[in-house]
Amino acid sequence: MSIACTLRACLAVALVGMVFLDAPATAQTAELPTATAEAKVADLTGFRSAQFGDDVDAVLAAIKADFGLEGDAVKLGLNTVERTQVITISVPDVLADGGIAQISYIFGYQSKTLIQVGLLWAPATDPAMTDAMLYANGDVLRAFLASAGYVPETVTRDVVLENGILLFRGSDAKGHTAILLLQGRFEEKDGLRTLFPENLTLLYAVSPDNPDILTIKKGDF
Repeated sequence: MSIACTLRACLAVALVGMVFLDAPATAQTAELPTATAEAKVADLTGFRSAQFGDDVDAVLAAIKADFGLEGDAVKLGLNTVERTQVITISVPDVLADGGIAQISYIFGYQSKTLIQVGLLWAPATDPAMTDAMLYANGDVLRAFLASAGYVPETVTRDVVLENGILLFRGSDAKGHTAILLLQGRFEEKDGLRTLFPENLTLLYAVSPDNPDILTIKKGDF
């Protein structure tokens, strides 16, 4: 069964209880790349060969092409709350030296096509995962996303949440959005409130503010 954060749950985490960091030390931030003369422009179309709008068969073919996985290595399931179909795989070193990640491909309730890809790093996906690896993965991915050319007005970085840090959120010109969350527990240590990470989630979503999931509207009941 998939243990990745659902779009609804991750958005709830990302948008509630925001407190901007005054000092980056407790978040262990990385130096961001220096901007080049020719600015990049993000165009988020999916993840590797899997493209937003693909149907299940196309994504299965993309998984085989990207990772050589098929058959029992590819798990198909259903999110019974959101009524979305989910394909889940486990891949070592999808991020170099980053450990085993769980990748979840989510298909829209109505469209039946790919609307979100989620990558999860955690001890549950890799027993060898450490706090240091989670922080390092987060630093590398945040630096990559920060230099990818997302629309500046949409970019948010290093926001303290109740149970973690929103390392990055940004959208391209089409509204396709990348969200990077480091979640865990905060503890007081040496006079500082320090995050002890439990998982790192990277989401690529077509329409995070209006996802294609089952919703109950006013007047339905």
